[in-house]
Amino acid sequence: MNIPRITLPGATYRWWALVVTIIGNFMSLLDTSIVNIAIPKMIAVFSVEAKDAQWILTAYMLTMGVMQPVSGYFCDRFGTRRMYLFSLTVFTAGSALCGMAWSNDSLVFFRILQAIGGGLIYPVTMTIVYHNFPREERYQAMSIWGLSAMVAPAIGPTLSGYLVEYWDWRLIFTINVPVGSIGYLLAALILRESVLTRKGKFDAAGFITSSLGLFCLLLALNKGAEEGWTSAYILALLYISVASLALFVAIELTSENPLLDLTVFKSWNFTCSSFVLFSGTACMYGGLFMVPLFMENIRDYTAMQTGVLLLPAALISGLMMPVAVRIARKVGPKPVVIAGVIILGTASVPFANLDLDTGYYTILFVIVLRGVGLGLFLMTATTLGMNILPLAKMSRATAMKSVIRQIAGSFGIALLSTVIQHRQAYHLAHSAEYMNVASFPMKQTLVSYENLFWQAGGTPGTVQHMLTYGDSLYAQAGFAPGIIQTKALALLSSVVQKQALIFAFDDAFVVLALICFCGMIPALLLRNRVSSK
Repeated sequence: MNIPRITLPGATYRWWALVVTIIGNFMSLLDTSIVNIAIPKMIAVFSVEAKDAQWILTAYMLTMGVMQPVSGYFCDRFGTRRMYLFSLTVFTAGSALCGMAWSNDSLVFFRILQAIGGGLIYPVTMTIVYHNFPREERYQAMSIWGLSAMVAPAIGPTLSGYLVEYWDWRLIFTINVPVGSIGYLLAALILRESVLTRKGKFDAAGFITSSLGLFCLLLALNKGAEEGWTSAYILALLYISVASLALFVAIELTSENPLLDLTVFKSWNFTCSSFVLFSGTACMYGGLFMVPLFMENIRDYTAMQTGVLLLPAALISGLMMPVAVRIARKVGPKPVVIAGVIILGTASVPFANLDLDTGYYTILFVIVLRGVGLGLFLMTATTLGMNILPLAKMSRATAMKSVIRQIAGSFGIALLSTVIQHRQAYHLAHSAEYMNVASFPMKQTLVSYENLFWQAGGTPGTVQHMLTYGDSLYAQAGFAPGIIQTKALALLSSVVQKQALIFAFDDAFVVLALICFCGMIPALLLRNRVSSK
């Protein structure tokens, strides 16, 4: 369909193009987290096991990872405008089909279709921004574009919880249809085609090896904690991934038309900023994974309550990005990146002491402080690394940044879920060493628990009396012998398991802080300048 384009002056056009790209980018990133809350509902509707329903999430993530490396070639070959319209069309059509899915298998298939478009949108829109804005305006433009990258994943659980609880779970997909249609119309009316399109032979060998390597790597990261990192299945995936990606690197370094231009890593700032981006993204997605898990499983919050708790941090991150631009103009971007890393890492430390008594506003304050840190450095570091590259390499560089972001998010979640799993087992075993029923503290604890069960008419102090009178006391009270003690022991076991889980979360939050502080080294190595090329 040929839609007549609106002719806008240069400066006006740039900002309208930015608004148009934000629409698609926001939707594609929103769908990385909006489905999580609805999984239990889908399990019930489709009558499938949880492991089958998890593929609704996994298929989307894997397909996005496979599509992102090829986005640079498509932008160079067909142009950014055509690729954005194509990816938005595929994403919107996939969303409509997801809303009409009749089974778990059909939904997984339609999610793959949706992710083909969604995986292209992120790097394509970033390329459009860099192509249309001069170097001196890119920090400001990326700070606005970055709103979608920061806010969308954070509000996904809130929106999903509201739609599932009060409306229909299918709306988490079909809500994209009108928004995507409006986004397509605006893009067709406003966007201009990039002038840097170039023809070249498609790097089929690079595509096959990168797709296989990233697919196996992301699948291993996603399933590692569940299957066990030393299981044959996970080890096989990791071996295939390492071999495929090693072959991919060898192919790209010798290819005349590489799928991903690895020479961008010759740029010092691009390399350092990539490590900062990896650390920051792993920390961001790790926090988005752990905080809801803690609040819902330990503090018994609903998905809506947890989403409301996370929303201020997402908004603060967005608001801090323009602030970061203004500070960077005065002192340079490097100090802003360093300050953001320090704030994010420092804000992650108090999470190591979370428990059942931690106040709501204390948690909110720490989450908001994390948002301040993320808002300061994530897009600032990305732009500092990209600004030094020539425009001709921009599409391949944005594809590389997208791949790094995808791997970092999966790595952060995989590492932290493994830490939680292993540390819970450790703390549970450690607590069991002190659970001696014959000890006085244990007797006192059981007495207090059993009193809870006798408040309806039984005799308090059951353990004490049992030690003297035996099971005859239960028979006189109308209970089966030993049932109250069994109930008390079960309650004690539940409390111990919950406490072990709290300790495991605290340990994982320590790891989260360390992940963030690992970004300090490459942040310090950044060069506080912009190329004049």
